[in-house]
Amino acid sequence: MSSNNDEHDDDRDSSFTHRFFQHVEASLDDYISELGQAVAIPSISSDLPNHGKDILKMMEWTRDYVETLGGTARLLPNPKKVDADGNELPPILLAEFRADDGDVTSSSSSSSSSSSWQDRKTVCCYAHLDVQPASLSDGGWTSDPFVLALRDDKLYGRGSTDDKGPALSWLWVLRAHRALNVPLPVNVKLLFEGMEESGSEGMFEAIRDLSRNDDGFLSDVDFFCVSDNYWLGDRTPCLTYGLRGLAYFGVSVQCCRQDLHSGVLGGTVHEAMTDLVKLLASLVESGTGKILVPGIMDDVAPVTEEEEKLYETIDFDLEAYKKENKLDSVSNALLHDTKKDLLMARWRFPTLSLHGIEGAFPGAGAKTVIPAKVTGKFSLRLVPHQDPQKIETQVTQHLQNVFSTLNSPNKLTVSLLHGAKAWLSDPKHPNFEAAAKATRKVYGRDPDYTREGGSIPI
Repeated sequence: MSSNNDEHDDDRDSSFTHRFFQHVEASLDDYISELGQAVAIPSISSDLPNHGKDILKMMEWTRDYVETLGGTARLLPNPKKVDADGNELPPILLAEFRADDGDVTSSSSSSSSSSSWQDRKTVCCYAHLDVQPASLSDGGWTSDPFVLALRDDKLYGRGSTDDKGPALSWLWVLRAHRALNVPLPVNVKLLFEGMEESGSEGMFEAIRDLSRNDDGFLSDVDFFCVSDNYWLGDRTPCLTYGLRGLAYFGVSVQCCRQDLHSGVLGGTVHEAMTDLVKLLASLVESGTGKILVPGIMDDVAPVTEEEEKLYETIDFDLEAYKKENKLDSVSNALLHDTKKDLLMARWRFPTLSLHGIEGAFPGAGAKTVIPAKVTGKFSLRLVPHQDPQKIETQVTQHLQNVFSTLNSPNKLTVSLLHGAKAWLSDPKHPNFEAAAKATRKVYGRDPDYTREGGSIPI
């Protein structure tokens, strides 16, 4: 049976929730406008020579926003300073909002009224402000990816969901508390980076340094929240308790020092592209997706009965999945026929995907070139217990073995461009319980607990 104080707290909480929702609805135009400003900044981390300045601009834009809300913010110089090519790495944004001291207004809960900010829990929210490349010529865009567009009640723009929209959402929550004069119940810290899409260079070193001392930025953090994942559909909210890791490779074959003309020299040289196609085809089996590199599955833990049960209640539709990903009008087929098998393949087991060939002729039309050097790009998504360095050894050995069977005099180079381990948490942790409570309050239903096939290097 609830006490009078508990009932009073519930009333206050309900009052704030109602006012909060009203504020959000009244602020939608502002949110869309601000997201449009963020999307317009092409903060592409894979092209630092041309877009490093844009990442810095995005960082400064967000820092200034934090300061307008009354928070403190600074740009931490990237500990690695430069990347492998000598390009200057962008800074990392550190921001902080303290729970208010003293008495609070009647609209806030009494749980935050009697203690100072030093006594409150601290939540650190992570997000990234960089994006992947995008252009109309990619084929998947029907409008300029760096101009936010509203179509069919959906917003389209590079970074709108990954990950500028989620990053700004934290600021909008803080803005709502300020506008409604409701003190924060916890201290909030923001850790926003600008290199997530390119391996989070410098973040590992930054986190290490920020956690070392008792007065470090991260030393008093009780909970972390990462806003960089997806729902499975548009019906049921999801809380992510696991991510796959990543090992991203480049395999290069060089046959000469300059591009050659196939009409003049075709049939007289050992062509690099011929070798590379053979190498790429040796990595993964067409039709099944099976990884053909020996030893890759050795460290993958067996599926437990308890784990299998987690997939039974997840809201997921195979046909909707095909339609959402534009497969229905082309192959109309998936590698797996059941919900459980497909989701396990997407989240729980390692996969290998081929991404592209650098150095080959990329344009429309015909060009009869023999490329001097071509580099195949591919990656493996890793699961718990798999180590990127061990994967690098296995992949390199496999490619060298295959190359030796080609009797080719060309030059082979294999490089691990970046790697990150998988992450797995406990969905019964208090952090997830709090997130589930908030989800029920906003959406009126329980969330699905999911893992995600993508990777966040942090």
